Amino acid sequence: MTDLRFNNPVSIFMGLGFPRDVDNALEAYDVLLEWNGTRDDDHAAAIASCRDAIARVQPAAKARDAFELFAHNKGILTEEALDRAALTVAQEWGQLSA
Repeated sequence: MTDLRFNNPVSIFMGLGFPRDVDNALEAYDVLLEWNGTRDDDHAAAIASCRDAIARVQPAAKARDAFELFAHNKGILTEEALDRAALTVAQEWGQLSA
């Protein structure tokens, strides 16, 4: 399974906001199958890309890119979600002190 591994994991928030590092195409594929949100073109492209990586038709790096794009567009990448949360708190604190 080494050729299914991503060079760097994709860190996302799952379920009730628990962080999860997705380390390979198979894990990404599982996340995509369990996805309860909108299943749009990004979702379909990520599933197809992970499926191709699992079948060894394309490198895992391409699956990672597609999965990361999906996660970015859904707002579940941990770093981006934390940045948004911090901005929201800062804005709320700014409104409270005004």
